[in-house]
Amino acid sequence: MENNNTSLQQQLLEAGVHFGHLRKKWNPKMLPYIFAEKKGIHIIDLNKTVECLQETAAAMKQIARSGKKILFVGTKKQAKDIVNECARRINMPFVTERWLGGMLTNFNTVRKSVKKMQSIEKMLGDGSFDSITKKERLTLSRDKEKMEKVLGGIAQLGRVPAALFIVDIGHEHIALAEAKRLGITTFGVVDTNCDPNKVDFAIPANDDATKSIAIIANYLTAAIAEGLAERQAAKEEEAEEMTDDEKERKAARLEAEAQAEGGRGARGRGPAGGGGQRRRTPGGGQRSGGGGGRR
Repeated sequence: MENNNTSLQQQLLEAGVHFGHLRKKWNPKMLPYIFAEKKGIHIIDLNKTVECLQETAAAMKQIARSGKKILFVGTKKQAKDIVNECARRINMPFVTERWLGGMLTNFNTVRKSVKKMQSIEKMLGDGSFDSITKKERLTLSRDKEKMEKVLGGIAQLGRVPAALFIVDIGHEHIALAEAKRLGITTFGVVDTNCDPNKVDFAIPANDDATKSIAIIANYLTAAIAEGLAERQAAKEEEAEEMTDDEKERKAARLEAEAQAEGGRGARGRGPAGGGGQRRRTPGGGQRSGGGGGRR
């Protein structure tokens, strides 16, 4: 393990992860992560970076293993391509163009935009728009491209993600604020000009150099991939280990649960259970309408 850490530290050193910002731009809360100052530039303590990186990787692996989604966020020029490529590799959602205000706090509206984009795409593909003019088709195509650019990375995200991985928490302050408001776990690459306490898991590192961002993003992507592989293996193992007897027991349990659910529904049809019908009929008729209540 010691060797592993040394080689990781060596790689981080070569990638320039230790270069912070100018001293005058620093955030005093980064003091525990600063090793020294050289020519007016703060040098980040790579021992701390390695510790934080391993802690973050373990937490991310756990989230991936539980089948939840981690949203990758990196809209600055140096991070865009790396974040996009890493997220695609492990099939995680990402935002690399622009963070739309309310992307998390107003998630339902954003989902509507995604659905609109997907329906335009579908209609352009299946010939539904053959009857419209060339100009209208061109306008729709352009609209779709614009939406694809901003929303393409979250098109498959059905609900709010379990966590956010942010490159440069100062640059992505809106995303961070939304995650905080919803109580979503946050992981962030934090440079010497930011406050590490703003994220749940801070990785002290240079967030301006492409190489530095790449080595951290790739390290965490590998951890997530491990978590996903373990989840898949556990699923397969569980399916294999289940004997016929266990399968029968599971089926019987599910059936019993369904019957118990049905029994509760039947009891609810009496005068006491009439409250369940209020949505359909303001008056009586609960007894005859009760059967319909059980879908």
